[in-house]
Amino acid sequence: MIDTLDRRVGEGEERIRLDITAGGTGVLTLCRPEKLNGWSWESSRQLGLLADRIRFDESVRVVLLRAEGRAFCAGIDVTAPGGAITGRSAAERTHRYYEGIRWVHERFAAFARLPQPVIAAVQGYCLGFGFELALMADIRIAADDAVFALPETGIGVAVDAGGDLRIARDAGAGWAKLLALTGRRIDAPTAERLRLVQQVVPKAELESTAEGIAAEIAANAPLAVRSVKRGIDAFADAGLAEALDRRALSAALTLTSEDAREGYAAKAARRPPSFDGT
Repeated sequence: MIDTLDRRVGEGEERIRLDITAGGTGVLTLCRPEKLNGWSWESSRQLGLLADRIRFDESVRVVLLRAEGRAFCAGIDVTAPGGAITGRSAAERTHRYYEGIRWVHERFAAFARLPQPVIAAVQGYCLGFGFELALMADIRIAADDAVFALPETGIGVAVDAGGDLRIARDAGAGWAKLLALTGRRIDAPTAERLRLVQQVVPKAELESTAEGIAAEIAANAPLAVRSVKRGIDAFADAGLAEALDRRALSAALTLTSEDAREGYAAKAARRPPSFDGT
């Protein structure tokens, strides 16, 4: 993994950049377009650091989550350092994965539970961890070229960060199961119909539309805005914390399985996987 105690970000190692506008919008930009903004342990660490930075900044009234390049986030960056967790035994490796996934959940919780509303502007591929990250935003605006999917079961692992749970909350259990169990990709209009995004716009209008909504929110009374977010989240997320802890264990068990080893190998070799349930 990585040094979870280090609060620095090395020069040129930014996965996410924070800029604060004069109008009170904290703009979080996924800034590894050459990697399709692939996610990593380091991405999770930086997200947590920036969430801590934003939380107590009274000048930030709303957060806009966006991405550079042709993809919002295409999922896990398998080339990132510290990707696979090792251990002296299967039990130790599973335990380390469990704690690692719980640590990621805590970083995501710091982001999802920000007092300021978060708007996600999504274009291109929004897959796996990218889709899960977008689902943590309060409002999602999608370009008409956006593609969404949870492909994890196709490589033998659970949906690590609970994106399927959030789909169940917003679209219903049946749609969550269909998308997570098949790994099927859906386009932006379908995501809008399922209430997973709130608006679909032409790609050229994505930034201006998201910025306009951010400006509307920023113009309202901050204490009222934050209390509305907290109240809705308390209702919508009832039971989510317990479900995420169970998901961390499921993710740990599947990540250390032979099926996961086969799934990643098959993906690298561009061949169909052969799973045997071990």
